[in-house]
Amino acid sequence: MIKPSPLLILGLAAFLAAAPARAQNMSFTLTTLGGRQCGAHCPQVIAADGEIVEETPDAFVSFVRRRGASPQLRSIMLLNSPGGKVFASMALGHALRKLGMAVIVARVAPDTERNGALAAARCYSACVYALMGGRKRVIPPQSSVGVHRMFNYSTSLSPAGDYLVRKRVYDHGGMGAMLSRYALMMGISSDLIAYAERTSPDRLHVLTASEIARWRLGSPRL
Repeated sequence: MIKPSPLLILGLAAFLAAAPARAQNMSFTLTTLGGRQCGAHCPQVIAADGEIVEETPDAFVSFVRRRGASPQLRSIMLLNSPGGKVFASMALGHALRKLGMAVIVARVAPDTERNGALAAARCYSACVYALMGGRKRVIPPQSSVGVHRMFNYSTSLSPAGDYLVRKRVYDHGGMGAMLSRYALMMGISSDLIAYAERTSPDRLHVLTASEIARWRLGSPRL
């Protein structure tokens, strides 16, 4: 992959509405930025959209191996995700850092007449741990990043054995410590992890610009 081009900044000026609420498993596509302004020399980036599941990190690595030879491809990923699995998100973050990729919380504008433009996106819950892996992390003002306490679900039989009971399972320190070490490794304050773990899982705290800067999660521009 080759280094980012100033042409990429062209797309950052055209943000639309927030991403739709429903998402499927994360998929990866190549997208061209710049429209008619750069013609055949328009840069390409990887667009990642959807929920991060166990298979996502391997799918990303396979995608890069297949498409990484494109001469127009820049070392940039557009990220739009409602969240997903914590371990898978960290694995995706490690892959991004190993490849030296920058990450922009953005998605391709759905309006086909605005070829090459970007739209506002989200990176919520476990997606933040994938975002941390970016060599450079860009969170434009129109996009949003949100955190809450992590949890999983366990299913067991009721005491009478006549129906299934589904309940949340929370971390009691081990995963939080692992995530704190991971954040520090990626150059981000572990205070972000501590704050997320203090936030109710029933609500999402959307990070303010000052929090993003204070915890070194990203910057508003490339």
